[in-house]
Amino acid sequence: MDVRLADSGLNPAAELAAFSAAHGAAGGIVSFLGQVRAEGGVEALELRHFAPLTLPGMTALAEQAQERWSLAGLLIIHRVGVVRPAEPIVLVAAAARHRRDAFAAVDFAMDHLKSDSWFWKREKIAGEWRWIEPRVQDHVDRERWRGE
Repeated sequence: MDVRLADSGLNPAAELAAFSAAHGAAGGIVSFLGQVRAEGGVEALELRHFAPLTLPGMTALAEQAQERWSLAGLLIIHRVGVVRPAEPIVLVAAAARHRRDAFAAVDFAMDHLKSDSWFWKREKIAGEWRWIEPRVQDHVDRERWRGE
């Protein structure tokens, strides 16, 4: 399990190559890369966090995923600070013997990161910053995991 915060650039290709090399015996590796959408005039996204909660919360999330599915490895890297359109925000990857476990673990992690995250987000549009909250759909997505 590898859970990290990145306060500067995130190189998804290098991270995924290293993760894949470390889990060469896995039958499947699934990854998700989230990036800043270049729409609606967004100039930047800023992610702030409270250090005593963020990494421990992300680590607990990763542990939950590993308890639920048979994984060979799990990678979660989340950016903090200012991120520009088309730059990566989050990379989640899971290695497993069977693809369904890897797909489910990545989906689970992302649904929780979007709604239970330990980040405050704001976006800059036309030179003005405004705080943004998780969408209703983000909470709905998270809730579907309660029954499983």
